[in-house]
Amino acid sequence: MEKIHTVGRRKKSVARLFLSKGKSEININSKSFKEYFPTAVSQFKILQPLSLTDCTDQYSIDVNVVGGGVNGQVEAIRLALSKALCILNDENRKILKPEGFLSRDSRGVERKKYGRKKARKKFQFSKR
Repeated sequence: MEKIHTVGRRKKSVARLFLSKGKSEININSKSFKEYFPTAVSQFKILQPLSLTDCTDQYSIDVNVVGGGVNGQVEAIRLALSKALCILNDENRKILKPEGFLSRDSRGVERKKYGRKKARKKFQFSKR
């Protein structure tokens, strides 16, 4: 089995994932995923596709992620991992699709409008 390369995006985050057969280790930007994302919620979100498809200790995963915040990066990695698992086995698609792991969440930050403080917040109005 050669390396499988997929891309996941969320907000401003872009995750490039390389999945190959081997010892079960997940490296994100040359660090262990537990070191890169210390919170339990982030670790759980990354491992969700693997645990649903029962592939937790079969593959070696290398991820390069840039941009955005912590949550955007985690969800970009989850999307890339779900896509890679579907390339490996078509049966995984039936498991991951109903959970919503294969759809890209295209929501982003709304742009700031002129004459306002932020996208929707206005300056304080004084009647007198």
